[in-house]
Amino acid sequence: MNERHRYLQIALVVVGIAFLLIYPLIEIWPSGWGWQPEHSKSEQMVVGVYATLGVFLLGAARKPELHLSLIWFTVWSSAVHGLIMAVQAVTDSAERGHLFGDVPALILVAIVLALLTPRDMVPMQE
Repeated sequence: MNERHRYLQIALVVVGIAFLLIYPLIEIWPSGWGWQPEHSKSEQMVVGVYATLGVFLLGAARKPELHLSLIWFTVWSSAVHGLIMAVQAVTDSAERGHLFGDVPALILVAIVLALLTPRDMVPMQE
């Protein structure tokens, strides 16, 4: 196992745990992690989706090479989610706290996982 593979495993564990902690982060720092209106149904849905993704990322950390589609989904969905939220935070002053909370966190997740995931391993390869 090479060093990059080990770092990817560690990153998957860290991201998986972070995704499981989104609800406590919303409670601790609502302006940086919560949505308006507070505790909306959509917020609960997003928390549920990210908690589920977190569990799957923890499982993927054992053998990342077998879960490349999940890892790349996490990369791209985090980047898209972060960029959409950044635009919303810039255009809606009530959401500005996201520029210092979940927006940079999502972009960081996308960058770290993209840099650590090998390009020579194509997802869904036969």
